[in-house]
Formats: sequence, C-alpha cells, structure tokens
Amino acid sequence: MMRKEIEEFLNFLRYEKNSSPHTIAGYQRDLNQVADYLKENGYTWRTADTLALRGFLAELHELKLKKSSIIRKLAALRSFFDFALRRKWRQDNPASVLATPRQEQRIPGFLTEEETAQLLEWPVDRSDALEVRDRTILELLYASGLRVSELISLDLEDLHLRERLVRVKGKGKKERIVPFGRQAEKWLREYLSHRGQLLMGRGPNPALFLNYRGERLTARSVQRLVQSRLKQIAVFRKISPHSLRHSFASHLLSRGADLRTIQELLGHKSLATTQKYTHLDLNRLLEVYRKSHPRS
Repeated sequence: MMRKEIEEFLNFLRYEKNSSPHTIAGYQRDLNQVADYLKENGYTWRTADTLALRGFLAELHELKLKKSSIIRKLAALRSFFDFALRRKWRQDNPASVLATPRQEQRIPGFLTEEETAQLLEWPVDRSDALEVRDRTILELLYASGLRVSELISLDLEDLHLRERLVRVKGKGKKERIVPFGRQAEKWLREYLSHRGQLLMGRGPNPALFLNYRGERLTARSVQRLVQSRLKQIAVFRKISPHSLRHSFASHLLSRGADLRTIQELLGHKSLATTQKYTHLDLNRLLEVYRKSHPRS
C-alpha cells in the first residue's frame, strides 16, 4: 500500500507538475527509503507522526549522511505529505515542522579566462567529425552557460544560427531563449557540415549532438570530453562540465553584467541561486568599490 501511494505521488509530479525525470527518480529513492523505515517501526504514511520522522532523520545523522542528501529527503517528505493532504489521506503534514539542516555554501569549481581560452583553443582535425563536435560542445557550453542536461537535450529545431539563439528546455520543462557568440556559431556551422558522417545512413535523428553510433550524446560522454581536455592543459583541481556554466557566469559578472541578466541566461528561478555561481576576487571587488562609491 505504501508503495502504491508513492507511485500516485510520482505520477502527480510527472503529469501535473512536469517535474524532471531526475527529480522524480530522486524522490522515488528517498520515499522508498522512508517507507522501509516506517514499515519496520509499525507506521504507514497515514499514521506516521513528526516523532517517527525525527527517528528516521536521526538514523541518517548516525550514518553521517551528507547534509545535502538529508535536505533533499526532507524536501521529498514535505512534498509527499502536502500531496497526502490534498488527497485527504491525512489531516496534517508531519514533515512541515522538521528543521532543515543548514547547508554549507560551496563555490563550484571554475576556470579563469586564461584557462578557458586554453581549454577551447586546440588544433582540431577538421576532417574528423568527432573532433569538430567536441570543440563545438565546449564552445557552446561556455558561450551559453547551458547545463549539460540541457545541451544533450537540444534538437536541431532548437538551434537558430542566423540569430545566434538556442531554445533551451530547462528544469521543470521551462523553456528559455539563450544567445551565443560568433565563435560558437562558427563551430556549430562546421559541426553541422560534418554531422551527416555520424548518422552513417542510419536515418534521421532530431538530436543536435550525436555520438559515433549516430545516437543522442550522453552526459557521461560530455564529462569524459571535459576531463580529457583539462588533463591536456594541466588543470588538476576539481573541475566538471558544470564548471563551464560557472565560468560563464563569473566572467560575465567580472566584465560588468548584472546579476538579473545572468539569472535569466542561466534559467534560475531565484536570484539567490545565481549568486553562488558568481565569483569575484577581492582585488576586483575593491576596484569596483573605489570607482563606484561616492565616499570611497
């Protein structure tokens, strides 16, 4: 019965809330884990109280689970019990009074402008479709600030080369239009002239970026590409494909773009989310302050 109620909730997320598959899969794992704990301790979704949920959280703390994981599980519980209230399975939400652990703020890894130039500018064999594709991917990630999941979801119809715009399906299936620059346009045109080689007569595929089998590229392939290039330019700190998104935001900010514009480009709902993607060193902050404040 508890699993059936979870499935009803997941269908609500899937068909009514348009939640991403990643979110749905995460909530499913979290709620199944809670259901196992409650069942072992004699509870159901309809009888579980705040004390029972605190017992579950205490067990997570004993296991030294990351705060981010605990926060995610709490979010799943609150959403599920809100759904239970709407369905009249319950008269209250026992998760609503649970305190959320304070999460430590971490600045994601990013590249300097010089490192980014090194990452992007390497000799490419222009007769090799895969090499041209890889260079194009890196150029577009940095030029647009796309998430890797957004990049690999792009279809040919989403690309508007003449206007240098791309239509992106972001989190929660929300669409936005993102511009890109001349360098990215140049490499996209080059890649499109080679793209047919990757299809190799297999028939049409709507995906913009293809692997060597003519199928839609995966996030893992993009991860391998970035890591391989980073090794070649001797950057060994923790950098991921997402770091190109962070670098995009940081470099725009350091050159005068405002946070609201960057928020729109990144597709963030909250400005607070955008702030953690920005990085300015102390010297830059002091320089802006001295130039801008009337009594500096």
